[in-house]
Amino acid sequence: MPLADAGRKERLRAVSRVLLAALFVVAGALHFTATDFYLRIMPPYVPFHRAAVFGSGVLEIIGGIALLVPRLRRWAAAGLVLLLAAVFPANVHMALHPEQFPDVAPLLLWLRLPLQPMLMAWLWWAAGAGDA
Repeated sequence: MPLADAGRKERLRAVSRVLLAALFVVAGALHFTATDFYLRIMPPYVPFHRAAVFGSGVLEIIGGIALLVPRLRRWAAAGLVLLLAAVFPANVHMALHPEQFPDVAPLLLWLRLPLQPMLMAWLWWAAGAGDA
């Protein structure tokens, strides 16, 4: 890869890390400011709803911040990918029960599902976790 392309790629990764960090910190904070919404998303078979909502919020905030720390960014990306996988059932629950979320168009609930793996891939790439 030519040097200019490598520099461009690294700048794009750096911008991506900042955007992802902001996304996860804000999303994590929302677990504490919009707790009732997150509690409604929880599938009934998941125990300890409130603890899960607060715990996932804390992990999102920590992971978002850690994305900005060079020595931690690959671990942060791995942790956030695992967290996204863990919360995916809540997104499926929303799509399967749109009547519980009348403020969101049902189509958007379904379109959100493929965004989760794309977000995982973006995280992985931005952290350089797939690099040798």
